[in-house]
Amino acid sequence: MSKEKSKSIIKLPEKLGFLSFSTSTNIVFNFKSTYYKYFLTSILLINPVAASNMALIGTIWDIVNDPLLGVWANNVKFKNNEKVRPWLLWIAVPYGLGMVLLFTDFNVSERWDIILGLLVFFFYEIANTFRGIPYNGMGALASSNDSDRKSINAFRSLGACLGSGIGAVAVPMIVKMFGGLKDHKVINSSDSPAIFKSAMFMGVLIIAGCLIHYFTTKERVKQTSDNEENIGIVETYRMLFKCKSWVKNMFYIMSYGVSTCLLTSSITYYCAYVLNNSSLATPVMAVYLLFSIIFSIVTPKIDTLLGRKKTMILAAIIQIIGKIPFILNPYNVINAYINAASAGIGLTMTFILFNTNRNSISDIVEIQNGRRLDTMVSTGDNLASKIAEAAVDKLFLVALAAAGFSAQLADQGVLQNVATQNTINALLGWIPALVAVLMAIFASTIDTKKEYDEALALRDGK
Repeated sequence: MSKEKSKSIIKLPEKLGFLSFSTSTNIVFNFKSTYYKYFLTSILLINPVAASNMALIGTIWDIVNDPLLGVWANNVKFKNNEKVRPWLLWIAVPYGLGMVLLFTDFNVSERWDIILGLLVFFFYEIANTFRGIPYNGMGALASSNDSDRKSINAFRSLGACLGSGIGAVAVPMIVKMFGGLKDHKVINSSDSPAIFKSAMFMGVLIIAGCLIHYFTTKERVKQTSDNEENIGIVETYRMLFKCKSWVKNMFYIMSYGVSTCLLTSSITYYCAYVLNNSSLATPVMAVYLLFSIIFSIVTPKIDTLLGRKKTMILAAIIQIIGKIPFILNPYNVINAYINAASAGIGLTMTFILFNTNRNSISDIVEIQNGRRLDTMVSTGDNLASKIAEAAVDKLFLVALAAAGFSAQLADQGVLQNVATQNTINALLGWIPALVAVLMAIFASTIDTKKEYDEALALRDGK
């Protein structure tokens, strides 16, 4: 059945299930993005370059394990004849545990901090890979109707915005609730117990989000052919690379991931060391949240009005324009708000669009090959996001080290040097602006509808 002819079947409770999972996941992601580098450099006191090397090793690990796990998972069929949704049950507790271990201070030497940190990071990323399967794959399997998929991704985006916004506002409050940030504005070594307890809270949140999503959603779209033979990694990737939209959407997702990680990684540093007031991160992120919520609602309508390609390009242009005032004067807090607003608009539109592209890509792959590869499409896109996150971590930490960032100054609440401030400004300003230019270029080359129609015509011999 073609996706154009299928009927809309997704009701509000199911959409709220997608929203709740996205919300919980992004609160946790915000917590990790905001505090993990602080944890390494300001609590464990690991050298920033060593911390960046940990992120690099973690990325190499992801490049190795994600495809292998994705191929294996794609060949798994659960007793209820589903292939994606049951992972929510299997991965909930390991993923929550991984988050707790990630922020555990084992009170050992720096060398053992690095070794144990890497082992924990490997475990966490394996769990994160399996978490990404339902997170990225269920949108295509809940319904084959394009309007349903847009609506699902709008609710997922709304959940992501709520998660990011709630995380930005609530996470510092949670750390304070557990006894952190007492009489100082920036995380330091005395906050280790509070960060650990906050991570435990995040672990519980992960488990709750997985269970809510599992019990409120259904996996309806099934492979049309009866071929259930296992597929090897070489054949799997041959099928994926045959789909041009999959390759292009991967780069589009990576550019989105870089932009998002730059924002979440830099905003606390920017407010603390450039504006000298870390509490300003809350209202700046609140502006981001407000515009994200608005455009989570209106983006499907914009997409219908302008078409996919024009809407994707528009999202990139909005980000570029919004960063110009900040680039010209990053010390003006109004420009920081403008930057946050444009990021909220552009990144929210991008999130909805690349997820809707992904759903169509799963259909294209099936038409081209007679097999659904939802799990591999999901893990491939998840790998793109991880590479983007790790690239930002490497860039961020190496850039800070090169600029002369000092954890000891951070521990004393003293401003960093001018070079460090300029580096932080660049990570929030002209660097993501350049990434947005790349995003526009990638967007101009993606046309899932055209490739879908061509694949359909080729299959049917028209």
